Amino acid sequence: MNSEKDIDMPARPRLRLLRHLGLAAVLGLGGGAAWAQEIVVSAAASLTNAFQAVGQAFEQAHPGHKVTFNFAASGALLAQMQQGAPVDVFASADQPTMDKAVAARLIAEGSRADFVRNELVLIVPAKRTQTPAELKDLESDAYKRIATGTPASVPVGRYTQTVVEQAGLTAALQPKWIFSESVRQVLDYVARQEVDAGFVYRTDAIHRKDETRIAFAVPTQTPVSYPIAQVAASRQAATAQAFIAFVRGAQGQKILQGFGFSAVQ
Repeated sequence: MNSEKDIDMPARPRLRLLRHLGLAAVLGLGGGAAWAQEIVVSAAASLTNAFQAVGQAFEQAHPGHKVTFNFAASGALLAQMQQGAPVDVFASADQPTMDKAVAARLIAEGSRADFVRNELVLIVPAKRTQTPAELKDLESDAYKRIATGTPASVPVGRYTQTVVEQAGLTAALQPKWIFSESVRQVLDYVARQEVDAGFVYRTDAIHRKDETRIAFAVPTQTPVSYPIAQVAASRQAATAQAFIAFVRGAQGQKILQGFGFSAVQ
């Protein structure tokens, strides 16, 4: 299959950065007790804007606590943790990635919980005059480059792959794929008109609604649900648990829904 990757921080440099953050927390750089209660939250790229807002609200509600975020594709975040990255909370955009984290004994027992849902959509550049009405329309020569996440590491890519297979379009679309390192890179490709269409989550499309347009929602056999959990190796278990509780609580849920996520049913 064809593929094209944007410039992104490689896994190893990002891992070194996380290790540096962990060392800083141990040394107490930046001021005493407040720094000692810092947690690192590794979260799916599609949570970027929403979790930044949740983090600010959490810090305001919990004086002396600090949340540092690491956003990337869920599979990349899992790989970092497997390599020893100092992470306290992990939030994935799909269940299989969290399943792998549990199987690898990276997750604190009993801490896993689903906290929001999302929806897969097909988007096109906002300035594009032609818009597909259904998946079969992507067979047309009008759609030569279609973006999604790399299925092996990016959940949106796996959701896309499944619906395309179910629609019987695997062979027809195979030469058209442009794979990315995260759902936000897919969004960038479409916003910059570098591809003719792309599969992202509804929350991502809302984030760039002036540059992209939703063509249609894409039903998935498996709901797009997000699990969150405390990492077993966390040295700030109490703060990690408090953050998870905040995310699942009324204030956190209100913020997340404000960014287009839906409540867990």
